[in-house]
Amino acid sequence: MDTALNPDDLGGAELGEKATLLQFSSAFCAPCRATRRVLGEVAEMVDGVAHIELDAEAHLDLVRRLNVIRTPTVLVLDAAGRIVRRASGAPRKPDVIAALGEAIPT
Repeated sequence: MDTALNPDDLGGAELGEKATLLQFSSAFCAPCRATRRVLGEVAEMVDGVAHIELDAEAHLDLVRRLNVIRTPTVLVLDAAGRIVRRASGAPRKPDVIAALGEAIPT
């Protein structure tokens, strides 16, 4: 299975120049709202990083392909759309920043 994602996989959303924070959410998920805030803040802080939020129910093929079993699930993608890190549950900002360090070459 090819784990590199492209804009077609992401509902037309563009990948970040350096990395992408891909969030799978669901409508009545309280931790998803907190995750949206944290990832949005990190994307604003770090140049070249995009935050894309997808409704898991609206993207079931991708959810199945990536074996997303709960929301929120966050995937950290490198510039080419390859999955570098994956986490379930609401992340802490320092953990997201550390995960980006793995995705963005120095």
